[in-house]
Amino acid sequence: MQFRLKHLTRGLAVVAAALMLTTPHADAAGGTMRYAAVSEPAPLDVMLTTAGVSLVIGMHIFEALYTIDSHYQPQPMLAEGEKLDDGGKTIVITLRQGVHFHNGKEMTSDDVVASLQRWAKYGVRGKLLFVDGSSVAASGKYEVTIKLPEPNGAWKNLLAHLEGGPAIYPSEIASKATDQPIAQTDYIGTGPYMFKEWKPNRYIEIDRFDGYNARSNPGDGYSGKRVAGFDAIRFSPVPDVGTRLSGVQAGDYDYAETISGDLYDQLSSDASVKVVKAGAPLFGLFFTNSKAGILKDNFKLRRAIEMAFCREDALRVSFGPQALWNAQGSIFPKGNIWYSTAGTDKYNECDPVKAKALAAEAGYDGTPIRLLTSTNYQTHYDQATVFVKQMASAGINVQMIVVDWATLLKMRGQPEQWDMFITHHGGPPDPILLTFLNAGYPGWWATPEITELRKQFTSTADLTQRKAVWDKIQELYYEQVPAIKVGDAYSFDVISPKVQNLVSPLFWPVFFNASFK
Repeated sequence: MQFRLKHLTRGLAVVAAALMLTTPHADAAGGTMRYAAVSEPAPLDVMLTTAGVSLVIGMHIFEALYTIDSHYQPQPMLAEGEKLDDGGKTIVITLRQGVHFHNGKEMTSDDVVASLQRWAKYGVRGKLLFVDGSSVAASGKYEVTIKLPEPNGAWKNLLAHLEGGPAIYPSEIASKATDQPIAQTDYIGTGPYMFKEWKPNRYIEIDRFDGYNARSNPGDGYSGKRVAGFDAIRFSPVPDVGTRLSGVQAGDYDYAETISGDLYDQLSSDASVKVVKAGAPLFGLFFTNSKAGILKDNFKLRRAIEMAFCREDALRVSFGPQALWNAQGSIFPKGNIWYSTAGTDKYNECDPVKAKALAAEAGYDGTPIRLLTSTNYQTHYDQATVFVKQMASAGINVQMIVVDWATLLKMRGQPEQWDMFITHHGGPPDPILLTFLNAGYPGWWATPEITELRKQFTSTADLTQRKAVWDKIQELYYEQVPAIKVGDAYSFDVISPKVQNLVSPLFWPVFFNASFK
């Protein structure tokens, strides 16, 4: 009898602990939130992708040691704190205890080490932190130690940015993962939602994780307490912008991303939807191929293309009212600490005559320049259409290759397939996170000049010194033209009025702490 009572008591204790674990969601409103996305996403292995649709979903499933607050500053997420030694070359990070993965396993330093090692070797941005001579090791059950050959002033931002960033996976998954996306069965993170199923071209569904251990500090941007207010979130690919919009208006969807700018004024007074304007501007980028093709190492031809591009036309066609865009050449907008005028005299020259002469000097013979674009992002297609016409007026033959977004993501990794492709970028908390500064990102800008400046930029934490180097980097950007900035623009989404407590989008929309009224 005592044996049976002892085990019954232990069982009740386990049940009580489980009930306590679900307490943060006790007041959740529930229901399924339906999200209309521009396309089918790339795989959700966030270490290996910078695709926005994948990141929107992945942000709910996976977490990193740090994340970004509403002021774009890194804050602890899975980390509890840190200590720097040896002039910043040794970083000791203490981990939160009691954090569980979706498979029920508690996160420890073994998981963090395996994840960071995989990110260092294969991740989109891993080598920006883990250069040759770096290491990461467990220095306790809930402590990891990173050793760098030189200080890296951007280390915390690199560990906080989940786009191509260091998501923490269970060690048994991370240790066997390669440069190929992990299997869907391995989409196991620590976030407030967990992966349920992916029905190709229909939807991806994530469900509330009742074992989630939220931080206690209030939510702020992507940082702080995260509560799963929905039973599930379903992401459906809806390529047509009109269908996305009308779906929210009719109640078939609760959120639709990337709405046409010319509808902004009309929708701002439409009671059937709420407009969600991005918290910071995005900017279109036409990447140039530094690894293969006609633009490889031909900086003079790239500058001719830059010179012929009239930004106002492209921004007006793609975003509509001028309240949504600004043709300015600094990579970061005014008011940002990284704002710079270096090199911007070469921005928006809009001179097809001079451009044609410069292209001739560059040896251009009319060979088609292949431009990858997609109609999934209507702004990309609109800007590309304007761009092609303007290049023709300068005698530059640009051939537009239109594919769906998922295909573009594959093709841009194959340098022989393209000469330019268009995408967009948000202003990250640190310039080192800009994709064109990543030598491994399609475009592959890795000249000796940028390699040296990139090293100088990350080797100090002194803001004044870093700002001076950033000015040199932006100057070089306009000389070597690894990408062509279109201009700053505020994209917007729409959401059903029945959704409340939405986090103001910093880079991507997220739905922790949101719920139905």
